[in-house]
Amino acid sequence: MATHNVKTLIYSSTCATYGEPEKMPITEETPQFPINPYGKAKKMAEDIILDFSKSRKSDMSVMILRYFNVIGSDPEGRLGEAPPPELREHGRISGACFDAALGIIPGLKVKGTDYETADGTCVRDYIDVTDLVDAHVKALNKAERGKVGIYNVGTGRGRSVKEFVEACKKATGVDIKVDYFPRRPGDYAEVYSNPARINRELNWTAQHTELQESLRVAWTWQKKHRSGYADSGRYIF
Repeated sequence: MATHNVKTLIYSSTCATYGEPEKMPITEETPQFPINPYGKAKKMAEDIILDFSKSRKSDMSVMILRYFNVIGSDPEGRLGEAPPPELREHGRISGACFDAALGIIPGLKVKGTDYETADGTCVRDYIDVTDLVDAHVKALNKAERGKVGIYNVGTGRGRSVKEFVEACKKATGVDIKVDYFPRRPGDYAEVYSNPARINRELNWTAQHTELQESLRVAWTWQKKHRSGYADSGRYIF
C-alpha cells in the first residue's frame, strides 16, 4: 500500500481480538488475547499495521475499527447480507435465523446453554450496519497523517442469544424452531463494548439500537432476496 502511495487506511478489525476478557465492558485498553483463529488473524493484521506505522517510512493515516457483532441491512432496501452457500451454516446468527424463518433450513441451532450469563447463552453487543457505516465516515474524516486511532464500534449493551432469537421471531412473525447443542469451541461467554472513546473523539454514537427493528429491516430484504443478489441480477462480493 505504501509503495502505491496509499495515504489513508481504515482497517476492519474485530472485538474477537480481545478473546474473553475478565472485565466488562471492553475498552480499547483491554488486553488482547484472542481465543479463535478469526480473532488471532485480525490481531496479527493489527500488529503488522502498528509496526509499520512506527517505522520512519510511514506517514499513513490509520484508523483501526474493532467491530462488535454486526446486524441489519440498508434501510432503503438496496443492500443486505448474502453469504455464499458454503458459509451460511457457520455465518452470523441473524442469517441462520432468517434461513430458518424462510424454511431454507429446518431450524436454528443454538450452541451453548451453560455459559455464566443470565440465561446461559452467549451475550454479544449487536451493532446495526447503518451505524457502522457512519463510524467509517467519521473515522475517515478524522484520520490524521502519521497517526493511528483505535476504536471499539459497539452499542455498549449486551444481548443474549436467547434474547436475539426472540427478537427475530417477532421481527419475522415466524415461530422459529430452536434446537440446543453443546458449546462451540472458541466461543466466549460475554462481550460488549465501552464506546466512550469513539463517542468522545469521533462524535459517534449508535443510533439504531432497537434489536427487533434492526432485524425487521434486515428481514424485509431477506424475504425479497431468498437467493441473495442473484434475485436482483447482480452480485456483490
